Amino acid sequence: MKAIAAAPRAITDYQGRSAEELFKRTAEAKRALGNRVMVLGHNYQRDEVIEHADFRGDSLLLAKLAAQHADRPSIVFCGVHFMAETADILSRSHQTVILPDMAAGCSMADMAAIEQVDECWDELGRILPVEETVLPAVYVNSAAVLKAFCGEHGGITCTSSNARAVIEWAWARCEKILFFPDEHLGRNTANKMGLPREQMIVWDPFKPNGGNSAEAIRKARLILWKGHCSVHQMFQPAHVDYFRKQHPDIKVIVHPECHEDVVNKADAVGSTEFIIRTVSAAPAGTAWAVGTELNLVNRLKKEQPDKHVYFLSSTVCQCATMFRIDASHLCWAMENLADGHVVNHIVVPDDDKRWAKIALDRMMAIS
Repeated sequence: MKAIAAAPRAITDYQGRSAEELFKRTAEAKRALGNRVMVLGHNYQRDEVIEHADFRGDSLLLAKLAAQHADRPSIVFCGVHFMAETADILSRSHQTVILPDMAAGCSMADMAAIEQVDECWDELGRILPVEETVLPAVYVNSAAVLKAFCGEHGGITCTSSNARAVIEWAWARCEKILFFPDEHLGRNTANKMGLPREQMIVWDPFKPNGGNSAEAIRKARLILWKGHCSVHQMFQPAHVDYFRKQHPDIKVIVHPECHEDVVNKADAVGSTEFIIRTVSAAPAGTAWAVGTELNLVNRLKKEQPDKHVYFLSSTVCQCATMFRIDASHLCWAMENLADGHVVNHIVVPDDDKRWAKIALDRMMAIS
């Protein structure tokens, strides 16, 4: 083992290094750490990072894997902040979660601040008996404090693959659901369930009563937070039309965070794991236009050479915050860990952790 360095290494020492050097040094640090570390890579992560991952997948799968591998005391999570928080919530007390770059956030998660959600809950409470009639459901793509809010108010979390089951569970217990922070996932799921449009409203946190009348709030069964994913918002119906014109036999598959006008034109809709499974299992020679993050689509294209895989947009659209985790930040975090230093330690406060885990456990019990 290396002797513990006097001070943590500085990230500035890694910037501008060649890809070859960073790969070699990261691999060496990982070998030195052995079973003391587990590197998790989100599906949207760039290749230079994902190649070091022990596991790759969506955010909840990776957080579950962190908890399942309790023998690994250190978890280097190559994703964004809310994902590392979820790993900290689900992992064991002796495990340490590290995010290589603290600036790796999520624009959608930032669209619902706890102060805004508290204000929304108070405003709803002036119109109806909120605790008895409204159940909060939060997308896992959210801050730990929002998951904790749901846990404390009898609510639940959801993923893009189990949103329908979660909504059914919630409606079996309450008349209304406050669904946040992604408007599109909630609407697309409710559309498939046949909920009439007049029973859905959008809550704009910057307007009194979310921009709704008291009568509309009383009639609503689904209150959708005004939030979206900047990546999936980029896809347009015209993109689908273009690919169908250029490739008459093409299949269009998109993520449910896309706008409903895109979802309604697609052949298949599902989570990143669903998209990977569907395209991977498709017959050789088939063509697919994929509406999700660019790194994932490019990886599918490379790993499925017997199919024709296209990105469903003419505009390059990567998850900009996920892209902040690069080879230099990963190498910096790994070498510091090998030296005995923990950088960018993600710690969810105990009270938030307790309530957030309740909301997550409710979801996992019905999934």
